[in-house]
Amino acid sequence: MKHIIVTGSSGLIGSEVVSFFHNLGFFVHGIDNNQRAVFFGPCGDTSWVTEQLKSTLANFRHHDRDIRDRAGILSLFKNLKPSAIIHAAGQPSHDLAASIPFDDFDTNAVGTLNLLEAARHASPEAPFIFMSSNKVYGDRPNSIPLRELETRWEYNDPAYLGGIPENFPIDHSTHSLMGASKLAADIMVQEYGRYYGMPACCLRGGCLTGPRHAGVELHGFLSYLVKCNLEMREYTIFGYKGKQVRDNIHSEDVARFIYAFYNTPRCGEVYNLGGGKENSCSILEAFALVEQFSRKKQLFRYVDQQRSGDHICYYSDLTKMKEHYPAWNITRSLPHIIEELVQSWQARINLHG
Repeated sequence: MKHIIVTGSSGLIGSEVVSFFHNLGFFVHGIDNNQRAVFFGPCGDTSWVTEQLKSTLANFRHHDRDIRDRAGILSLFKNLKPSAIIHAAGQPSHDLAASIPFDDFDTNAVGTLNLLEAARHASPEAPFIFMSSNKVYGDRPNSIPLRELETRWEYNDPAYLGGIPENFPIDHSTHSLMGASKLAADIMVQEYGRYYGMPACCLRGGCLTGPRHAGVELHGFLSYLVKCNLEMREYTIFGYKGKQVRDNIHSEDVARFIYAFYNTPRCGEVYNLGGGKENSCSILEAFALVEQFSRKKQLFRYVDQQRSGDHICYYSDLTKMKEHYPAWNITRSLPHIIEELVQSWQARINLHG
């Protein structure tokens, strides 16, 4: 039986990857110290996911480790000698990073370096798959000419009608500190792939979501929006008339791509991992979709001040992913994703009163 390591194993993508690979017959080792609860408070607590994985998956072992613990991570890797490393741990909020710059950089950049070195010494042949972020592009996508439609902004440059490609510039822009720390990690993963010949890739995620997503205001817009709708809470729109656009991808489709890369790895690759144009929506469009399934009107307030480094319009060009891995595709539509989120949050709200 092959052993793999998944960091951030109690988070949205990590837990989906744990279940996905476990069901394929792998023995999965999860690394997670519930740092999300430290970053976001009780609403970010994922200990319930940890307990669920431990109780339902026979070939899963949880390791309460911090990826910033260099010696501890190296020791664990040397002991396990994993056949793959899926790195989904990180500090994900560009708003929060401004108030915790050292924690952010130590987690995202230094933590990733610790894992890369551990992999190089213990399992250099193992595919190393890093969950990066589209924030590595900073606010450069905002330089693309846009046109304003009734409910969204849209690219007005034919070169980008299919979305943002992987060769889009990453410098001369405002990234947010989180975007900068993710970019440092992203480039380091590429370098280990090219310099050391390690099978490694960076998945520059857009809005990754799914029924396990513990969305909070500072991270996880679609899940948090659904939660606000069901609890009749006021959702805050920050600038751009609520017409800012994001593409959304289901966590299972993310796990499926990770497995595709695991089977046919490449050295130092980069992919923009999102739902693409078909799974894109603005905040206003998301309100309308959620209301269809919840039957509740969305309460919101508008603040005429956008977040620093925020994208006006961003959706991923999936051309490269589909060329390299033609058997992979998007299987969950945006309405399907939102319907699952509504059902999941309804169950959680009913459970906790």
